[in-house]
Amino acid sequence: MKYLKQFLIIAAVSFAGELLKWLIPLPISASVYGVVLMFLCLALHIIKVEDVRETALFLIEIMPVMFIPAAVGLMESWSLIRSSWASYLVITVVSTVIVMGVSAMVTQTVRKFEKKGAETNE
Repeated sequence: MKYLKQFLIIAAVSFAGELLKWLIPLPISASVYGVVLMFLCLALHIIKVEDVRETALFLIEIMPVMFIPAAVGLMESWSLIRSSWASYLVITVVSTVIVMGVSAMVTQTVRKFEKKGAETNE
């Protein structure tokens, strides 16, 4: 029953993201709205981490399975992609490197602030 409750909480936040997508006509996907809503709910302690932890971990564990339909879609579209596969490869590599770099810089900045906060509290 605990897992059902946790899944329903996650599904409700995802549904709220879908509603926001419908209400706010911005070029932002419903999943992004849902992630932002979940973050806000967790940060503001509207939802406790313990209320979604196990189900969230399960969903993260099975995430690779969720990419199978996308991979099959790419294979089905190979005739369209074949002519510009090099462009797709370059875009993928460059954007991955940029995301990794930005993530590293953000992580370093957050860790610096955490370290300063810990030194201040001592």
